[in-house]
Amino acid sequence: MDPTTTGPTLVAGFQLTIAGVLIPLIYVAVCVTGLVGNTLVIYIVLHYVRTESVTNIYILNLAIADELFMLGLPFLAVQNALLSWPFGSLMCRVVMTVDAINQFTAIFCLTVMSIDRYLAVVHPIRSSWWRRPHVAKAVNATVWAVSFVVVLPVVVFADVLEDDGNCSIVWPEPAEVWKASFIVYTCTVGFFGPLLVICLCYLLIVIKVRNAGKRARPTSSQRRKSERKITRMVVVVVAVFVLCWLPFYVLNIVNLLILLPGEFRGLYYFVVVLSYANSCANPIIYGFLSDNFKRGFRKALCRSLRREEEEDGIEMERREDTTQMRENCRIAQNGNGGQVETTLTQHLATLLRFGALGVTIKVLA
Repeated sequence: MDPTTTGPTLVAGFQLTIAGVLIPLIYVAVCVTGLVGNTLVIYIVLHYVRTESVTNIYILNLAIADELFMLGLPFLAVQNALLSWPFGSLMCRVVMTVDAINQFTAIFCLTVMSIDRYLAVVHPIRSSWWRRPHVAKAVNATVWAVSFVVVLPVVVFADVLEDDGNCSIVWPEPAEVWKASFIVYTCTVGFFGPLLVICLCYLLIVIKVRNAGKRARPTSSQRRKSERKITRMVVVVVAVFVLCWLPFYVLNIVNLLILLPGEFRGLYYFVVVLSYANSCANPIIYGFLSDNFKRGFRKALCRSLRREEEEDGIEMERREDTTQMRENCRIAQNGNGGQVETTLTQHLATLLRFGALGVTIKVLA
């Protein structure tokens, strides 16, 4: 064995193991967690939340975006495991487009939620017409439309690279200029621009709350408390989003200015996983900070447990009915002869064979 090549070979093998085994497993774990959490949020908003509030409509839209964002992870995991894209050019374009749309939709949703908090706290009376459910639904539709327009470069140029077979964006010449322009464009439109609007909204909210002081009427204390809880929840969601996505955009900018060597590939994997993990964090935040979602989680859990108890009770009744019928057969045999027993036994066997008892139980359930 050549000692001069042992070190680089071991390092390359270790990096290959991380890229091909560990990273796909992490992607799958994040995907499952995000799908379960956001599905639960969507279910609770649609079934257990009492009122169709503007905030809940925006939360539902964000959960849908996070849910769809998670769907791209299995494809990314397969590409990392195989070190190439096996799904063809069309699927590459579809997956990258859906991934990009939901990435931008998430930050636009948070921006809209922050503006909504500003209107609710700073201009509660004048904004009452705008803060209505039908307006919120129209805003959500606009957010999706704007996101699609923003990611049109991805729709046009996403394809499978010829040299390494990975799904990426194939820029026309001059490729470096296109790539640099796109990075600056996405960082501005998809992160730093919306973040500036968000920070401005909460700065104005803080100024308003401080100036209000104790001048508010006692009768409005309950409403103020509710608005503060909602505002605090949105602030935490935004803060977690920034913590999860800031490293990704910073690394892209640094890589644009200084081409990072291959040793930083592990850092790239980390920031990508961190950005996807943000979609797992929002359901946890709702569960801790929103009273409505706490009640919804409890109701959903209690309903699930109650359903299991009912199914167990039905199964027990079914067994008791079967035992009773057999007992009747035995009594009939002792009292009226074997012919009656044979008839009842055959009837019971027929019921069990064709699932008549099961059908009856399902109808009752």
